[in-house]
Amino acid sequence: MRRTALGLVLALLLAACATQAAEDTAAPAPPEPAATAEPPAPAETAAPAASAAPAEAALALAESDLGPILVDGEGRTLYRFEKDSDGVSACAGECAGIWPPMPADGVVAGEGVDAALLGSLQRDDGTEQLTYAGRPLYYFAQDAEPGDTNGQGVNDVWFVVDAAGAAVGGPAR
Repeated sequence: MRRTALGLVLALLLAACATQAAEDTAAPAPPEPAATAEPPAPAETAAPAASAAPAEAALALAESDLGPILVDGEGRTLYRFEKDSDGVSACAGECAGIWPPMPADGVVAGEGVDAALLGSLQRDDGTEQLTYAGRPLYYFAQDAEPGDTNGQGVNDVWFVVDAAGAAVGGPAR
């Protein structure tokens, strides 16, 4: 019942977004896989809020069609941004609305996660963002369900993360 209601709400929101996009000729076009490094246009979805990480959330590894990947305590997929550098986030403003930073508060290493690779950085807005192997971690607003990997490979700069902190299917950096 809840999924049906959520699906109906999402369908209505997407329809409203499509109507607005048709009226607004300045709206960005959907991203092409290798065309730009810009994030996709925001979508109204059930994305986690930047403060969505519960206290004592366990970062864990989960099996996916991409292999074992990092997820939060609720099974939501985490991503890294190839424009970031160790300890520095390059995603703010509209980007952070599409790719919400994972808060660092109360996060602990769960099964398969190397606690020594956990860290945090302070964002420009003063919040603490979780890092893994030195790289900031993010959610993707268009991942509606735990285990979704809709952000994988977006614009060839957003990738899910493996147990070592590497970008799955991305550049070897």
